[in-house]
Amino acid sequence: MKIGIADTTFARVDMGRIAIDEIRKHASVGLERYVVPGIKDLPVACKKLIEERGCDLVMALGMPGGAEKDRVCAHEASQGLILCQLMTNKHIIEVFVHEDEAKDAKELAWLMEQRTREHAANAVRLALYPRELEKLAGSGQRQGFEDVGPARP
Repeated sequence: MKIGIADTTFARVDMGRIAIDEIRKHASVGLERYVVPGIKDLPVACKKLIEERGCDLVMALGMPGGAEKDRVCAHEASQGLILCQLMTNKHIIEVFVHEDEAKDAKELAWLMEQRTREHAANAVRLALYPRELEKLAGSGQRQGFEDVGPARP
């Protein structure tokens, strides 16, 4: 099993390093990292990780800015990641943290790390232990901020 990590230089936190650290806590798998400038470069990075570097699953890590044009770019990148999943029949876990999700730089750094770690654990579950995710179905999990819980307790 090999998990790919695609991340960007635009992000204000080294999300790739955090993802690798968290994955290593949960599993002994091969890891491949590919760093690109920005989020719109992530789809091809993910495709290369899958097709050229033999990854079975990829995490796409990025931090869109807070402006409207950044939301548009994030949407375009997300569409590219979805297309890449369909083209390769492999999961790509999109981990985006929008700069305006946090009230300040300290909270942003915390959120970027927390969301990355939680999604890295999910990537391991999806790749190696999918039954664990079945147990969490409908439980209102959120990556980053507090879970909201199920609508029917």
